Amino acid sequence: MLTALAIRDVVLIERLDLSFGPGLTVLTGETGAGKSILLDSLGLALGARAAAGLVRAGQAQASVAAAFLPGDQHPARAILAEQGIESEEEIVLRRIVTADGRSRALVNDQPVGLALLRRLGAMLVEVQGQHDQVGLADPAHHAGLLDASGGLDGLRGAVAEAHRAWREAERALATAREEIAAAQRDEEFLRHAVAELEELAPVEGEEDQLAAERQHLQQGERRGEAIAEALAALQPRDRRSANPGSALRSASRALERLPAPNTDAEPALEALGRALDALSDAETALERLAHEASADPRRLEHVEERLFALRAAARKHLVPVVELPGLLASLKARLAALDAGTGQVAAAEQRARETREAYVAAAGRLTSARRDAAQKLEKAIARELPPLKLDRARLVVEVAEKPEGAWGPDGVDRVTFLVSTNPGQPPGALDKVASGGELSRLMLAFKVVLARGSPVPTLVFDEVDSGVGGATAAAVGERLARVAERLQVLVVTHSPQVAARGGRHFSVAKQVKAGRAETRVLPLDVAARREEIARMLAGEKVTEAARMAADSLLAGSLL
Repeated sequence: MLTALAIRDVVLIERLDLSFGPGLTVLTGETGAGKSILLDSLGLALGARAAAGLVRAGQAQASVAAAFLPGDQHPARAILAEQGIESEEEIVLRRIVTADGRSRALVNDQPVGLALLRRLGAMLVEVQGQHDQVGLADPAHHAGLLDASGGLDGLRGAVAEAHRAWREAERALATAREEIAAAQRDEEFLRHAVAELEELAPVEGEEDQLAAERQHLQQGERRGEAIAEALAALQPRDRRSANPGSALRSASRALERLPAPNTDAEPALEALGRALDALSDAETALERLAHEASADPRRLEHVEERLFALRAAARKHLVPVVELPGLLASLKARLAALDAGTGQVAAAEQRARETREAYVAAAGRLTSARRDAAQKLEKAIARELPPLKLDRARLVVEVAEKPEGAWGPDGVDRVTFLVSTNPGQPPGALDKVASGGELSRLMLAFKVVLARGSPVPTLVFDEVDSGVGGATAAAVGERLARVAERLQVLVVTHSPQVAARGGRHFSVAKQVKAGRAETRVLPLDVAARREEIARMLAGEKVTEAARMAADSLLAGSLL
């Protein structure tokens, strides 16, 4: 519900802070006192169009903040969560309008777009006036209101779930058809590419291995020369050249011929032996390297051909060489999908047919329930109309099937509330057939019947009692009080019968302060309220008879 309204520098209001509670709150005052400014201010916080003329003369800007306390499960909280806006208990909608007509919107002091502000405002407050009815006058809301009145939430939820499954199946079918169509368009390319890559047979990590081997082989000539030179030094072909092995062996034999004992020469002999062993190992290693270097003289050519083929294929398919094996697998999968695509499309088509049939069945059950609920709603509204001086009016709830392209999660029906205000007059749209006063009272009758299912916790009625008095005004007040048992209701009224029904009463008055007109809003206690209702009964001069009549109205409102 609306808990507070703070207004700063809006037209005739300099500074105003109002607190509201549950039940029925009435606002009264003489014509021109500024009651419409209060509603305009509230509308501004709810996202209504801003105008520079709303800013109090001489001020740079005007601002309005409306604080609400919706339930924990109210859809407004889910919207705030989606938008990343923190909310504790209260939700505060704020609007600032500058003197040049520009405006800013904030929710819980976080800047938001005007569309979001309007969306939240529509969920929190519904305004019913003679000329700007919202909600009931909008056919887009009629199906939801009918469902709420008939307790059809379960059927509506089943239809929404069936619609989601159907749309999901339709999307899957479209995807399957697109994939097979794309595969068919590319079939020749796919088969050629797969054959080419299968012949190439790329292996993961092959490029790095080949590149390293290529570098190794490119250095082979210099390596071979170095190895041959090392071998020539150890094994000279020219017998006249010094042979390290022969020299070591000659030295060893010479030492062995020393007369015994020759223990002093043993270390030298051992060292010569080790040198001969090391020399033999070096010769063996060099001979092996020389053999490897000359084992496959065409190996470099083969490695380069393979490496260049891999890189050429990668360039052709615009992928790195390392991704060629994965590309081959992907292309083969697309070919396999093409081969199996007909079966997949058939399965998707079957699923789409089945889910559509399930949706149509669920929607049919909802349609049938809506037709029953429509009859009950027509009868319930008919009972409310005579006391509101609308005994000639007749409500028609039309439930008609929409074209398939307009079917949605709320079903296949176009629900429209139509009204005829005179015998023989064909039913028409609410806001086209009824006069302003009639429309306001029609809206009240709807709210009496639909209050239980209303998703909006706060209703505002602007002069719903216009043009009526006596018993009709009393009936209006009684029905407003009934609606206020379930919802918070604010009503601007000129009727003492309606004002007497209020649980809270504010008086709106205009006064001149420092040469400037200013609107003030005062909460009335019991005595002041009695005096205000007496004024409404008597006019400019309040009489004792008017006060006694006010007492009677106030006493009657407590019964």
